[in-house]
This record gives sequence, structure tokens and C-alpha cells, in this order.
Amino acid sequence: MTDTVLIESRDGVATLTLNRPEKLNALNYALIDRLLAILDAIEIDDSVRAVILTGAGERAFSAGGDIHEFSESVARGGDAAMRDFVTRGQRLTARLEAFRKPVIAAVNGLAFGGGCEITEAVPLAIASERALFAKPEINLGMPPTFGGTQRLPRLAGRKRALELLLTGDTFSPQRALELGLVNQVVPHDDLRLAAHELARRIMRHSPLAAASILTAVTRGINLSIAEGLLIEGEQFARMAPTADLREGLDAWIARRKPNYPCSWSAAASAVRRKPISP
Repeated sequence: MTDTVLIESRDGVATLTLNRPEKLNALNYALIDRLLAILDAIEIDDSVRAVILTGAGERAFSAGGDIHEFSESVARGGDAAMRDFVTRGQRLTARLEAFRKPVIAAVNGLAFGGGCEITEAVPLAIASERALFAKPEINLGMPPTFGGTQRLPRLAGRKRALELLLTGDTFSPQRALELGLVNQVVPHDDLRLAAHELARRIMRHSPLAAASILTAVTRGINLSIAEGLLIEGEQFARMAPTADLREGLDAWIARRKPNYPCSWSAAASAVRRKPISP
């Protein structure tokens, strides 16, 4: 059986490729489960500092959920559909959203439905000029189920998101850039290079600081400013005694390049501790 997710590791970056090109990289249950398992392993792998997520083939990043498989779950009833499809898909997008290493979506083609929801969930995304986005679930008589009704309005604003959700219209990578769905639009042949360059720029810095920033933003973005500031302070308090912060300060004072000693295992352990209550 062909692996539904391909893994390539180079220079501290793990590239994960959704690998069902004959199905436009549709998210079937096996692919989602495989991707979740890979993310679990990568999170504690000291050799990986950043993740790039892309799609196999020339046509699609991901055309969304596997409708044939989903329809079989629906035929078994609402509880089965919720368990098999909705809960599984929401677990994936939540995992990507809260992942403690930078995840960059390299959107190489169609990003419809669940593929668009993955793009919404990851912290960073770069789109090929050939990418095409859509929220087409309404065409099936249903709302998005992997977080699209919640994340897109937070990124794009309520009215702009509702236009896309209620019409199912496709939209261009330039429109995705306007809406805050992607960080850059680049020529198709430069997509992987641009994603690696963004990863490299992030990886110059402390992995523990990166984890703290990702945690603070993810946890704080939907809270009040006052609550968010408490989370920001909490993350700094955890950084204060670390070797990474000492090295960063020493390097700045000495006007030299920092050499961060912190391993990812220590970073993950530090940010996983029980949150301090506001």
C-alpha cells in the first residue's frame, strides 16, 4: 500500500507530503490518522526544527475530505459521521494550530474544503500562483466541519468569510493573501524554496522561544487583551531561567551569533507544563 503521507527530512526541516495525487490528496481517514501519528513523532524529535506540509502531484494541495468515505459514515448515522469524520478532522486542524514547532503550508494547487481548513489552521502558509481555494461544503448541503466556520471569520472577518462560506465560490491565491489566509504568493516553481527559506529564517532563533511564541499566540488570540497579556507573561516567566535566554542575552552583549543549547525535548517539556491560571 502506498504511504498516504511521505516524509523527507533535511537540514532540520521535515517536509510532509499528502500523497493521494490520484484523488487530489483528499483527506481520507487513513491519511488523517497517519498525519496525526507523524506529528506526534516529530514534536519530540530534536533533529526537526520546522515542518513544511504540501501535496503530491501538480494539481492539488488537498481537495478536502474524502466524500465517498464520508458518505458511508453518514449512511451509518449521525453518531458515526461525527466520530469518523468531524471529530477526526477537527483533531487534525487543532493539532496543527497548536503544534509547538512552526508548520508552514506550501499550498501547491487546489485547497478546497478540508485542504483550506488545514491552511487556516497552520501558523504560516505560502501559496503557489497556481493555488486555488474554496469553501465548497455548502454545495453538499452541509457546513464546513474541520473548523472552517470558526477560523476563517477570525482570519478574514465575519462578512468576508460568510460570503465565501455561503456561496462556495473559488478564490485566488491573491485573494487568500488579502484575507490573511496565506503569508506569501510565489511562482509555482519557487514554492518549496520559499517555504524552506521561511523555515530557515525562523530556525536561526531559539526553538524554545519559538515554542513560547506559538503557544502564547494560539492560546491568547481569542481571549481579551488582559487575559492574553497574562499568557504572554507566563511564557516569559518560563523562558527567564533557560539557557536559551541566557545565550541570547550574552550573544547580543558580545555582538556575536548565538548558539542555542536548548534541545527540542526541553522546549516541549517546558511549554507543556500545566498553564498558570490567570
